[in-house]
This record gives sequence, C-alpha cells and structure tokens, in this order.
Amino acid sequence: MSTGGLIEALQAAGGLVCLVGAGGKKSTMYRLAALHPGRVGVTATVMIPPFPRTLEAFRVVEPPPQLERAVVAAARDHRVVAFATPSDKHGRLGGVERQDLERLHAAAGFEVTLVKADGARSRWIKAPGEQEPQIPPGARTVIPVVSAGVIGQPLDERIAHRVDRVSAVTGAQPGELLGPEHVARLLTSAEGALKQVGDAGVVPLVNMVDDAGAEAAARAVAELALARSRRFDRVVLASMRRPDPLVAVIER
Repeated sequence: MSTGGLIEALQAAGGLVCLVGAGGKKSTMYRLAALHPGRVGVTATVMIPPFPRTLEAFRVVEPPPQLERAVVAAARDHRVVAFATPSDKHGRLGGVERQDLERLHAAAGFEVTLVKADGARSRWIKAPGEQEPQIPPGARTVIPVVSAGVIGQPLDERIAHRVDRVSAVTGAQPGELLGPEHVARLLTSAEGALKQVGDAGVVPLVNMVDDAGAEAAARAVAELALARSRRFDRVVLASMRRPDPLVAVIER
C-alpha cells in the first residue's frame, strides 16, 4: 500500500479532521501533515507539547487576539503551519478555542486542519472525561485512536488514562486483561470514542499494529466494532513506526 493511502483511508484529505483517544494521536497527525500534498494546519483544542522539528512546519504561538492574523500570514508562505496559544505550564502549549477553528481554517486557506481534540497523558487507551473531547463545530472527520498494544494487557494506569472511565465504558474491571471485545465497546460507545462526534464522519484507527500478533488482535477489534455499530463503515489499522504506515482497512 502507498503511504498516500493513509490520508484516503482515514478520510483526512480536507476540512477539520479531529483526533481523539489515545495511542498515537500526535504521531498520526504529524504523519498525515507530512503526507498531505496541500496546505495543512496542525493544532489542538487542548494542551499539546511543543511541535517537534521533525514536523517540518512553520510554528505560530500567539495569544488569541493575534493568532488568526499570524496564522493567515504564515499560510501565505508555508505549506504546513502548526499553531497554538501560549501556556503557563512548562513544556506545554495552549489549545485554540474550538469555536474559532472553522473560521481560522477558512481564512488561512488550509485544505485540511488536523486537530488534537483531547489528551491522554501518553497512555494507550482512554475514555473521555466530562469536558472531553473538544471537537470544533464543523468537523468533517473524527478519528478515534487506540493502541493495539493494550490487548492482552491488564487495565491499569500504566496503559490507561482514566482507568475508572475506561472500566465503565468497556466493562473491563481494573486489573482485568483487555480483550478485543473491550476495545470494540470503547470504539462504539456514545460515552467512549463516539462522544460528541455530532454529524462528522468517524473512522476509528487501531494504531501500533507493529507485528503479526498485533495485527490479528486489531483485526478482531475491527470486526467486532463494525458488527456492534452502524456509525462507521471502516476501521483502519496502522503503524506509524513503518515507512508505509497503513497496515489494513477493515470494512463491513
């Protein structure tokens, strides 16, 4: 499969594309930005670490009153613009107000704006909190992310952000080994991966499919999720560690 296929598989070619969940939101965003041939915005509606140099983007960090003007100016001369607001927290940038993103996307002339819409503290699985996710109005696609690496692992704080919420949504008790059925419940729950997605298209991503064992487990998740929900028609399997990140597209 060609690397450009990842954009098509995730329905990430245009509009506001939001990533939620855990297990590779940022790495997926940055890979999509690198693969996309057009003008790309990269941002977040929540806190985000400073954009890495490997992103090869022009960076804009400005307070809200100056942000739009600076992003629009940067987009005239740079294909990829990564933008955020300042933050008082060390090692973090502030998010952009979600209600501003549709206007900013249009004003800058981006073909796609990739948006990190919640946080997971570098864990591999999560269920959203009360105020999450922060999906902007007008989002075209929401990509719920989960790591294939959680399958067969005990549900604990080592792999999960908000263990209690993951337990409530998946039915797995703390300490219980997570199976494909638990992950499928998360991906199909209105209190899990489908929370606040509105009318956006939904394309779940099982990431970290790094070997044959992970692929078999991820395929099981995909098949169970497609059987449980009509809200989406495909689940994408990928490994952002690979030169070709797209492993498979499982469709109903």
